[in-house]
Amino acid sequence: MKKFGNFDAEHLIVTGGDGFVGTKFRAVYGGRALEDGRGTVELRDSLRLQAAIANAEPQAVLHLAAQSSVTASFENPIETFEINFLGTLNLLQSLKAARFRGVFVYVGSADTYGFVDMKDSPTKEDHPLRPRNPYAVSKVAAEALCYQWSQIEQFRIVLARPFNQVGPGQNPRFAIPNFARQVIDIKHGRRDPVLVTGDLGVKRDFTDVRDAIRAYAALLDRGSNGEVYNICSGQEHSVRSLVEGMLAAAGVTAEFRTDPARMRPNEQRSMLGDRTKIFDQLGWAPEIPMSKTLADILREMDQN
Repeated sequence: MKKFGNFDAEHLIVTGGDGFVGTKFRAVYGGRALEDGRGTVELRDSLRLQAAIANAEPQAVLHLAAQSSVTASFENPIETFEINFLGTLNLLQSLKAARFRGVFVYVGSADTYGFVDMKDSPTKEDHPLRPRNPYAVSKVAAEALCYQWSQIEQFRIVLARPFNQVGPGQNPRFAIPNFARQVIDIKHGRRDPVLVTGDLGVKRDFTDVRDAIRAYAALLDRGSNGEVYNICSGQEHSVRSLVEGMLAAAGVTAEFRTDPARMRPNEQRSMLGDRTKIFDQLGWAPEIPMSKTLADILREMDQN
């Protein structure tokens, strides 16, 4: 059984354990989803959450659960804040009530950086946070809360800021798996050779989810209390280059058709992370090339 420092995965709770990243993490490292006799525990249900934590007696927590859709955060900012901020507060309070003395890894988002001028790229952890959507605001607030608790409570709290994560198993409501679904449908003649897209010119720092979970394991094991770590590849790819790569890999051609509904106003044109800190302190670096990531996404889509 995988060990993290002085505890093993049997005593690890993974919130959001049935989601895209949580499923991948548990398949490799173990850990339990946050559940009780009625199923998955809702973070906004403070009484049920406190009882579940007391019963589980965890020695470590990887906190992945969140409302992660930017679009949904504009549609319902209150719900987003309740899940991402108040849910995190409820979790911390439940751990304190259970006399938790282990490690808590909070998984935030690089979206908290907001607009970054090109002169400040690649973006380091000490860059000012300038959130530009309700989702990012909720993540800034939750991260600040976790930092505050790291300074006053009796357990180790480590903060992660992942950039864009992709890989097989991601929900098609996200851009890359959505494009992959369209490419496979074109390949099999289930749709005309037309790809419906948003802004293909934006550039992002993508990390394969299988590399990202290694980073989270390293943070659980050796991350420093109160410290923030970027989880990123340190490489930038335009969305267009990824779409063209999938088309080439599938052996099909298609026309691009822009859907105005997929365009975000004031979109950050470029976002590149600096991974120096996590490499220097923990020795983590991504290993999976983008070509393999895209091929694996397509292969999974082709099988479903």
